[in-house]
Amino acid sequence: MNSVEDVDLAHRVAVMGQRAKRVLRDNDRGRYTVPTAKLYPFQWNWDSAFVALGWAEFDPERAWLEVETLLSSQWPSGMVPHIIFWTQEDTYFPGPDVWRANHGPQPSSGISQPPVLASVVRQLATESDTDRVNAMFDGLNRWHQWWHAARDPKGLGVIAISHPWESGRDNLPDWDIPAAAIDASQVGEYERRDTQLVDASMRPHKHDYDRYLALVNFGAEHGWDDAAIAAGNEFWVVDPGITAILLRAERDLLKLGEWVGRDADELTSISTRIERMEGGYDRMWNPEAGTYTSIDLRSGEYATTGTSASFLAPYAGVTERTPALIDELATWSQHCPYLVPSFDPRDSRFEPNRYWRGPVWAMVNYMIATGLAETGEDEWAEKVRLSTRQMMLHSGFPESFSPTTAESVGGLHFAWTAAIWLAWLHKL
Repeated sequence: MNSVEDVDLAHRVAVMGQRAKRVLRDNDRGRYTVPTAKLYPFQWNWDSAFVALGWAEFDPERAWLEVETLLSSQWPSGMVPHIIFWTQEDTYFPGPDVWRANHGPQPSSGISQPPVLASVVRQLATESDTDRVNAMFDGLNRWHQWWHAARDPKGLGVIAISHPWESGRDNLPDWDIPAAAIDASQVGEYERRDTQLVDASMRPHKHDYDRYLALVNFGAEHGWDDAAIAAGNEFWVVDPGITAILLRAERDLLKLGEWVGRDADELTSISTRIERMEGGYDRMWNPEAGTYTSIDLRSGEYATTGTSASFLAPYAGVTERTPALIDELATWSQHCPYLVPSFDPRDSRFEPNRYWRGPVWAMVNYMIATGLAETGEDEWAEKVRLSTRQMMLHSGFPESFSPTTAESVGGLHFAWTAAIWLAWLHKL
């Protein structure tokens, strides 16, 4: 690269930084940040966690407010919902009247989302933040306890999801077979809003949405009772993404607890949970697929192929299978110019432009690259980082990207994509 190219790239990076800040400011609603206006007009759980990393780059107090607002929605059970309905909006379906989830201080959905928050808090915390971290420690700990009690009641050391939306990777092909058994005959008529705002070819099919709503109805009819969901919900699937993110979050929570001087019994309890998950993690290893895959706990069947979450094991601190994962990632890279697609690009169900069935997501790449770097796989960590940056330089800050063209997929002007630029990709 010559000096003219250096100057041009530096200018583009600087411009992107200003654009990223504008995205966060435009999506700011005072105490929380919406993912993007109209399509997602409320506070989303793991969106807010990643968005806090972006705010921290230029407004640390606003970053902490994002985290504190999210935790303020916690249910008495410890669950932190995946959507918090702070306002009334008509551009999103299903709203609070469909969820009928009134267990928290604010109307919300009845399920959770990947618990990345403790890991984000550890990144945000500085020497002056011990009191702040100590004040939110109990909430984070109770949320983690909820995941184990509600989504791993048999103590397998792996975490199940009760709804595809709970995974955060909503429309993944992994969920097709487990969801096929769901009876959606009583869902009735409804009007989707997402396909009015985004090209329908990028969104889930109607038969998928019918099943999503049937699961919402089941939860609502059972009062969002965790035991009833674990026992009778038709969809009950071990998710490598949730499992990896929770294991990482437990390790970070333990470090936070040690840092702020929490009671030894509390720290021992966290350590015990970590040990159980370390012992259970290899349950998800699928020798036939050569990677970690989801497991349908109702049938006992494994998914037949990997997803981007398969590569989160190093992020979770599980490293024994890293050489095999690197081989798999190298193979994927031969089929897609841009990394990391959300689903195996060799599979017939791969769709580069349909929600979670192929597109690349910046925050997943951030976690994958973090884990690879911590494991000593610096070359592949940098490949993932540079690929992410190239897509943003090409298409800005959409919801996700096509792994074949780097074009934008889904919603535009997206908060967590902009936040990842600010937190991770802005440096030359």
